[in-house]
Amino acid sequence: MTVHGPHADNSLPAPLPLRTIGDLRAALWSGHGFADDQVSFEADLQRAQDVSSEADLSAVASVIVDYRGRIRLCQESDLDTAVQAGPDLMGRLKRKPMSGEWSHGSEDGLADHPHQESTA
Repeated sequence: MTVHGPHADNSLPAPLPLRTIGDLRAALWSGHGFADDQVSFEADLQRAQDVSSEADLSAVASVIVDYRGRIRLCQESDLDTAVQAGPDLMGRLKRKPMSGEWSHGSEDGLADHPHQESTA
């Protein structure tokens, strides 16, 4: 049996309505987006309006599209996992011995460069 309506168990949140500048502001001030996005949005929007003419609002549209994407990205369920995995990956890459531009092999004997032969 499939349940629909308010009692349905949806694991993903419904996408925010991001059709207007007011929608974007509301989402950013509600904590959606990246840190300080609500402040940078207003500054970026103001700069875009300053360089736009009445006939060409493409700079304003670009700001809206950019922040809409940032908010949607932060709604992705895999984002937190990816962000947490980043420092671990960077630590492993920094510990890996490098010789020249590319390492000649890794601990597991696999090549580090697609055109390099394995040392195993």
